[in-house]
Amino acid sequence: MTYFDSYRDSLNSALGSIDLERVSELRELLDTARADGRTIFTCGNGGSASTASHFATDLLKGASYERDDRFRVIALTDATSTISAYSNDVGYDIVYEEQLRNFIAPGDIVIAISGSGNSENVIRALRFAHSASAHAVALTGRDGGTLGTVATLHINVAEQHMGRIEDAHLAVCHMLAFSFIDNESA
Repeated sequence: MTYFDSYRDSLNSALGSIDLERVSELRELLDTARADGRTIFTCGNGGSASTASHFATDLLKGASYERDDRFRVIALTDATSTISAYSNDVGYDIVYEEQLRNFIAPGDIVIAISGSGNSENVIRALRFAHSASAHAVALTGRDGGTLGTVATLHINVAEQHMGRIEDAHLAVCHMLAFSFIDNESA
């Protein structure tokens, strides 16, 4: 068996660990948010920041273009100058929470993505979501870390390898976005 065979087999196992009932719950939350004009916020660090941005794009463009019902999505990760200003002047741990303070409303959704589940800035974002009566959703890996315990809806990839965790998170995001693109009644 080559490394590539092993990676693929381990990725298949990681994908198999995803609780699809929770993915369905998130789809329902997203559908309700779209219908009610609520905003969906995404955030993460490193590869998870890329996934947060990618997911926002899939909902904003792919699941909204030329449709009457459209998603309102903000990838907090994409506010580069805001993130660098807070990081430089105050601290990186508040870069998402402070953005949410400007925009969040009750019933909105905050989706925090973290392989380890222990990044302080995404934990603070979900804690703030709770205090603002918004839905606090976490996509995590490993044991879920602190982020998993803070979330009202937690989707965990029971895997240790960061690459496979990130692969699986992107797959979950694609499942969700493409459920609106390919099949409105997932």
